Amino acid sequence: MKQSSAILTRQRPSLISALLLINVILLPACATIQDDDPERGATTVKQDVFGDSFTTIKYLNQGWSPADSMWFYNTTQGSNMMPYDFFLELEQVGKSELFRAHENMNRYRYLPQKASPSNPDALPVGWVKDDYKGKNYVGLTCAACHTGQVNYRGTGIRIDGGPAGADMETLMKDIVRAMQIVQNDEAVRTRFVKNVLVRGNYTSETEILNDLKKYHQRLETYIVVNRSPTHYGYARLDAFGRIYNRVLEHVISEKQLKELLRGTDVLRDDALTEEEMNSIMDKVDNVISGDQRDHIVERISELLTPRQLGRLRHKLFNPPDAPVSYPFLWDIPQHDYVQWNGIASNAGLGPVGRNTGEVIGVFGTLDWAEKEGFSLSSLIGGQGFNGTHISFDSSVNVHNLRRIESRLGGLQSPPWPEEILGTIDKSRTMRGERLFNRYCESCHANIDRTAADRRVVAHMSRVSDVGTDPQMATNSFKYQGFSGILRNQYVSLGVGDLLLDRQAPVAALLTKATLNVVATPDPDKWFLRRWADWISDLASAFLHNEIKPSIKHGNYDPDTTANPLSSLSAYKARSLNGIWATAPYLHNGSVPTLHDLLLPKKRPGNLQNGEYRPDKFEVGSREFDPVNVGLKSSGYEGFTFDTSFPGNSNAGHEYASGHTAQTTGEILPALTKEQRLDLLEYLKTL
Repeated sequence: MKQSSAILTRQRPSLISALLLINVILLPACATIQDDDPERGATTVKQDVFGDSFTTIKYLNQGWSPADSMWFYNTTQGSNMMPYDFFLELEQVGKSELFRAHENMNRYRYLPQKASPSNPDALPVGWVKDDYKGKNYVGLTCAACHTGQVNYRGTGIRIDGGPAGADMETLMKDIVRAMQIVQNDEAVRTRFVKNVLVRGNYTSETEILNDLKKYHQRLETYIVVNRSPTHYGYARLDAFGRIYNRVLEHVISEKQLKELLRGTDVLRDDALTEEEMNSIMDKVDNVISGDQRDHIVERISELLTPRQLGRLRHKLFNPPDAPVSYPFLWDIPQHDYVQWNGIASNAGLGPVGRNTGEVIGVFGTLDWAEKEGFSLSSLIGGQGFNGTHISFDSSVNVHNLRRIESRLGGLQSPPWPEEILGTIDKSRTMRGERLFNRYCESCHANIDRTAADRRVVAHMSRVSDVGTDPQMATNSFKYQGFSGILRNQYVSLGVGDLLLDRQAPVAALLTKATLNVVATPDPDKWFLRRWADWISDLASAFLHNEIKPSIKHGNYDPDTTANPLSSLSAYKARSLNGIWATAPYLHNGSVPTLHDLLLPKKRPGNLQNGEYRPDKFEVGSREFDPVNVGLKSSGYEGFTFDTSFPGNSNAGHEYASGHTAQTTGEILPALTKEQRLDLLEYLKTL
């Protein structure tokens, strides 16, 4: 980072000014469609599988206009899940209705939208058409995972930047099943091919079926690689685990892959003869030769048996078994550090790098390849003047990512809507504020949600102190992987530069990869546009980012040269403005309501008739509980959240119940029932 910043600041000012001027001149040619629908495209859904219904949609005052919301929902970031026409015509499993139908997508808790100028095919919030190298794809935007909704007595309250209730894990499995049925069922296949041909982007059935087979295999491989022993359910995803695995797939070198395949654990356990082994390796050579590195594991999977593929997966990847709630996005650009364990700094290129990692995880096309010589991008990426360099061409739209982050700067937390959810008891809030100042404020600073100059300082608490489930934090710094094409390069980790060995922390590999992607001009733009956007994005990131490098705050184990990632074994406390709209609670979504969060976890020996956090509850309904402040968690057949499963613990953060010590080491008395209600009422006002 320091090296790339220095390189940029040494550029001639006249060159920067000229390219910025070109960028301004070219801007109208690529401007996003203006869409200021006063209803922001929202549509309603009749009673669904969980008994939810909403006949009207309300938006709250979050500092965004309708045009801001629509732009956020429909601005592409470079995600390429499958050909766009395939998604438009794919049918549900066992039905002739389209997979993208409002009722079906709502079942996975993606928010339905009506057709509008920026969304002509009425895709759900955050589902868009992306174009890359002359082809159209369906992909996801930030809004798919970071737009929420709660319902109350028939009114749906849309929350821009709020955590989504989506079950992406089940959605992907069902999409793969639907694609398999198209290939196996003649009647379904005939309808699919006919409807795709009518759209005019394919010219023959053979072309369609070849692509269908390819993308079915691609998504099936994605599911196999990211198989987790803990089912995520609604409102959670192990996004970092999946991003880590996509990086590992794309940095693996031919040499390391061949070493793995020739080793004793992957192929030889099947007692292959030397001739059979050589035959497989010859086919592998044909698959992985050439410049294109995208989806190597997918392309060699057809050469391996399920057992062999499983062993290879175990060698290459780490299980994404630490699902967490989708973070809420208001005040994100104003933070010093972000993500649940503060793994990402917001200084310098941090925001764009963080968002680049997100696109890598949601199907960005990664055309990474070794090339002779060096380039300006490889120098900025810290690859040096070696005889070869790695070209990090990709579909990631860095320019749009920077624009999205800029737009988020104006997003504010949602105020409690008294006209819908009920008036706030002001006498209770006065008492609750005093309790908040005593029990909460040392970690959760109170800020002015509308102040233009607000800053959010993340307060880090070591996992052993706060006592919440450690899985996410532990995976972030313990997971290792093969460095492949990044081997022998250096990564700055704050306390010094880490030389990447044969195996390295995946966090370091991700840092190196995202820096290089950001430093690479968009290969899918014409020459002037490409370089104008590139210089504008890098210059803006370094020269206009008001968040500067700073040390972390809180009680955590600092990074050292012996353990350069030790500070990641901590969780972040942030300002609680808008917290009412972000259930379920704790980083892993293991507590359904704020009232439950103020209770202790039930432990062996506790009284049976006491009040405790629920060890099992239902997730999936959007119906809001204004008394306990959270979502409906019983009385319907949703996804059962079981806190006994790995990664699902609901322990820790028990300050209000007298079980967790304050930052000073003092354990405060457990709150009474009336005090809990007072504090709860105050939390509604933040």
